[in-house]
Amino acid sequence: MTGPLDRLLAQERHAQRPLLARAALLAAIVAAASVLLLGLSGWFITAAAIAGLAGPAAALAFNYMLPSAEIRLLAILRTGARYGERLASHEAAFGALARIRPAIFRALAAQPAGTALAFGTGEATARLIGDVDAMEMQFVRQSAPWGVAAALIAGLGLVSLGSVAASIATACCMAVLLIVADRLARRSAPLGQAVQYAAGALRETFAGLANAAPELRCFGLEPWAAAQVDDRSRALAAAQRAQTEAAGWLDLLHATAVGIAAAIAAILSAGSGAPRAALAALAAAMTIDAGTPVLRAMIERGRMRAARDRLDDILETHESTETYPQNASPRDLLDTTRPSRSALQFVLSAGTCHGRRGDRVALTGPSGIGKTTLVERLLSLRPSAPGEIWLDGLDIGLIPSEISRRSFAWAPQDAALLSGTVRDNLMLANPDADDATLWRALHDAVLDDRVRALDHGLDAWVGENGARLSGGERRRLAVARAYCSLAPWLVLDEPSEGLDRTTEKLLAVRLAQRLDTTGQGLILVSHRPALVALCPRRFDLTQAGSDRRSAA
Repeated sequence: MTGPLDRLLAQERHAQRPLLARAALLAAIVAAASVLLLGLSGWFITAAAIAGLAGPAAALAFNYMLPSAEIRLLAILRTGARYGERLASHEAAFGALARIRPAIFRALAAQPAGTALAFGTGEATARLIGDVDAMEMQFVRQSAPWGVAAALIAGLGLVSLGSVAASIATACCMAVLLIVADRLARRSAPLGQAVQYAAGALRETFAGLANAAPELRCFGLEPWAAAQVDDRSRALAAAQRAQTEAAGWLDLLHATAVGIAAAIAAILSAGSGAPRAALAALAAAMTIDAGTPVLRAMIERGRMRAARDRLDDILETHESTETYPQNASPRDLLDTTRPSRSALQFVLSAGTCHGRRGDRVALTGPSGIGKTTLVERLLSLRPSAPGEIWLDGLDIGLIPSEISRRSFAWAPQDAALLSGTVRDNLMLANPDADDATLWRALHDAVLDDRVRALDHGLDAWVGENGARLSGGERRRLAVARAYCSLAPWLVLDEPSEGLDRTTEKLLAVRLAQRLDTTGQGLILVSHRPALVALCPRRFDLTQAGSDRRSAA
């Protein structure tokens, strides 16, 4: 049974079929030309040497021009075909990756909360880059078997000019080499898997510590952090060393097979004369040497398997997260354009909160009671129990998340910003927003004056996760981003945290004015009286929890 990654790769192989076919043909030409070139060169050099030793008359009678022209032609053909094969195989790989990477990213972004929280930045990066790069190598090596086949045909044909027995011996050497190499590769597969997992662990550790760099400096923990990275680096180095040693044994086996095949071919072809014996020996050596790409793929088998498993984990989880009602279109499931149906209902055991379009609802209660968790369930970022939350008359757990999320414009408590410009961050919520919409959102978030003061205004670079802005400015930029959305509900989680009272009061005033203008509803999580006062309706999660315990 094939996994989701296999299906994705099969689709891309089909899409890239013309390029892969061209790469296979050119790889066959390269391999055949290489074998013919070396074999003919061996015959030519040996025959020329014998002619020279035989005296001036024999040397003058020897035809140097025709073999020289053939050798030059084969060299040009090999070089041109190799260049074309590289272009075709890499173009196919890049074309496939241009669709595979977004598919993996979409699967990562759509992970359920329980899985997503287990992925750190480094681990996600390792899967999106390191594991997908392994798939690139798989595409690049698609043409390798065709090259080996062409080399085997051309090589055995040349070797047979010296001796049929030598040709049979060369074929046997190739067969033994592939069988033994396959067994060695199977035994060393866990080493390749260890390399892939160790590389992911190093990325995860480094990314986590890099994000905490200011705290590490503050508490003098740089040596401890360096030791953590060093431990992961040593583990990766040990895994790579073990895999390299296994590859070394495979290289030794390969080199030995090349030497044995050449020696046997020379011995068995000795009766046909020195030039033909040289031709057979070098052709046999080049035939065995042409198996290098296949042997390399064998030694990388474990790393490839680990990469496929890690990517399959992501894709399989993504495929199983959504359950859609049959025969229902997005318009049937949820219509946020009709006010009469745009009702929002929370149902929490005995405690119930209703919110209709344009309502302003504050979620209250002490820290840790579950306000943010409730918001994340509302946004389908966490799974909700059946009957816990209803949207537009439907259980939100039955609505596709990409449909239900269109109802909400969210400014989370710990908002992440793009490493880009102010404009880049705002247009995440509305790619079609014009400058007037962006400036209005910044004004309502009390951030317009600060952005105008930046060197390039809307096109000012904010740094990684908004590093050029203060904490309060980053939070207000996230609020402005939510304001840019056309969704019927604003969901603001602690939007004034870290702001002084004057700025907070101005933010509350402008938020009220904005809601009056747009008619949007508000779901607010806040402990600040100035903001909670905007909401006539309040839902106390403390009381809901008490009612739930009483019912139990």
